[in-house]
Amino acid sequence: RTLYSMARVAALLLLPVLIESVFSISFFLPVNTRKCLREEIHKDVLVTGEYEISEQANTKTNLKITDSSSHTLYSKEDATKGKFAFTTEDYDMFEACFESKSPMGTGRVPDQLVNLDMKHGVEAKNYEEIAKVEKLKPLEVELRRLEDLSESIVNDFAYMKKREEEMRDTNESTNTRVLYFSIFSMCCLIGLATWQVFYLRRFFKAKKLIE
Repeated sequence: RTLYSMARVAALLLLPVLIESVFSISFFLPVNTRKCLREEIHKDVLVTGEYEISEQANTKTNLKITDSSSHTLYSKEDATKGKFAFTTEDYDMFEACFESKSPMGTGRVPDQLVNLDMKHGVEAKNYEEIAKVEKLKPLEVELRRLEDLSESIVNDFAYMKKREEEMRDTNESTNTRVLYFSIFSMCCLIGLATWQVFYLRRFFKAKKLIE
């Protein structure tokens, strides 16, 4: 009982991280328009989603999910209600686009209501199914959930550390280039000034203004 309570407390402490793994939005989609939603997701992360689009006469709505390289991860024509799931292969920006098409003119057909719920990481996993398959007790399920969440947090910190190192390397490389460019510019200025002195000296000698 004590271990179960501790697991529950730990889950509450990590609740803000769980909230960041859930994306839910509702919006109205006008006829013959396209609306896209974007989100950055880490590598090797399970992403699940559920959508529902209100139906309108003579109107067809298509849903397409792609990555930054325009690879299609999920596509559904004449979408009304459904679910999707995929696992990211790399850290990338993912885009979910809803496109409404109708032979009727804009303004003649009411806007469609779109509901989209997306989960990724720990929140995308179905722990009830995992418990049934592996025959886990409630405490073991909570511990598995916390273990996965802790691993997700560690991966996030590792990614942030990697990004920090990349930014530091970029800054150091930029500083080095700026230093070399400054030295080169100074040498050019010194060379130009020296050339001007000798040129003016020869000019004045030619004009017999100086000896």
